Amino acid sequence: MPPPITHLTKRANDPEKHKREKRIPHPDPLKPVRNPTMSKSPTFSQEKVTVVFVLGGPGAGKGTQCERLVNDYGFVHLSAGDLLRAEQKREGSEYGQLIADHIKEGKIVPQEITIALLRNAMKQAIDAQGKTLSGHDVPQQHKSKWTDGKGRFLIDGFPRKMDQAIIFDETVCLSRFVLFLQCSEKVMLERLLERGKTSGRTDDNEESIKKRFQTFVDTSMPVVEYYRKQDRVVEVDSEQSVEQVTEAIRKAMNDTFARLGQAA
Repeated sequence: MPPPITHLTKRANDPEKHKREKRIPHPDPLKPVRNPTMSKSPTFSQEKVTVVFVLGGPGAGKGTQCERLVNDYGFVHLSAGDLLRAEQKREGSEYGQLIADHIKEGKIVPQEITIALLRNAMKQAIDAQGKTLSGHDVPQQHKSKWTDGKGRFLIDGFPRKMDQAIIFDETVCLSRFVLFLQCSEKVMLERLLERGKTSGRTDDNEESIKKRFQTFVDTSMPVVEYYRKQDRVVEVDSEQSVEQVTEAIRKAMNDTFARLGQAA
């Protein structure tokens, strides 16, 4: 396992700030989070919990497609970006400004924060048998996939770098496969600039977008290749219409679940 990320503390001249930055955040003050790098075994068993990572460049359509797939397969959709933005806005968060700065610069937020947020969100959904804090509940026909500690998650925008992938698989839950949405930078840029007109997101501007593209190529594509070598990548062309992409994903997901011997 690679060593924990320490680049946050290298920039701190204040010893007290150094200590604060090494603490793990508490997305829910009532549910303290363990440092994932300290776990000796995954929090969740792959036999009970199915995790599918959804990767693709900024604007590839990850969030859109996840929203369309949750009811088909009984997934709970977790967006790493949404969880980080919520933590950024949470009153009293000691990581709010740090997260805001990283997002604005198109940089990857330290893994300890992102993994802690994901772990908490997964536990909350499993404890509630598929009902999330936002009020989403899985359809009745999929309830059996959420009993006795079971669950299934689409996690989009994560892992964004190799150490995130390895640490999540080893300490949170071994993922089943990666759904990779392939899309050209030209199309992604057009989509993001259009979205930026109404999204209110600080990173939906051309300067930030280009930084995010480069970050994805430099750090996230090696993650895709890592899983591809394990025959754990399902790739779909996401430049087509939303409906066409959804249908292509459904077919690919059905084929993959059948190959894994798991009911879709």
